Amino acid sequence: MSDQVMQIATRLKALREISDYTVAEAAAATGVSEAEYSAYESGSVDIPISFLLKFSALFGVDTTTVLTGEAPRLSVCALTRKNMGVDINRAEHYIYKNLAYNFNHRKVEPLLVTVVPGANAKMETNSHSGHEFDYVLEGKLRLKVGNQTMELLPGDSAYYDSIHPHAMQAIGGEACRFLAIVIP
Repeated sequence: MSDQVMQIATRLKALREISDYTVAEAAAATGVSEAEYSAYESGSVDIPISFLLKFSALFGVDTTTVLTGEAPRLSVCALTRKNMGVDINRAEHYIYKNLAYNFNHRKVEPLLVTVVPGANAKMETNSHSGHEFDYVLEGKLRLKVGNQTMELLPGDSAYYDSIHPHAMQAIGGEACRFLAIVIP
């Protein structure tokens, strides 16, 4: 796994231990098996954003702190310039950029997501608590939510309960970029 995943894994373990949680307790509270939780803490597998959101809520820390090791400091307004934000390069299918990483106590996670052509050809799904809003900026996106599959073009959007398994795929031979607002 990448150095970034290993650093996140180290923070997961440290936060759990500081909080006096066992692996079994933390796994149950975040809705994963003990084996899956242990794999996240060891850094041997990619850590889904859905798990990181649950983990952050459980331990009362900002997701930015878990991802970067630094706490966000802004509480009135956070400006993120074009092509800036914090890269979250930990998912094989998607490239995430957190657009409000430096705002403390966020109620939503605004993410710029890029799906490259050919990624997630099998439409592997994930799910997490809360809701999600996706707005396509560039390219074409195939979005599957539950049993429904749809194609979105620039300017199209979808809002859904993200507990339902969902997956994204760039179609048409070009990358797709979309704004994802994840509401835990």
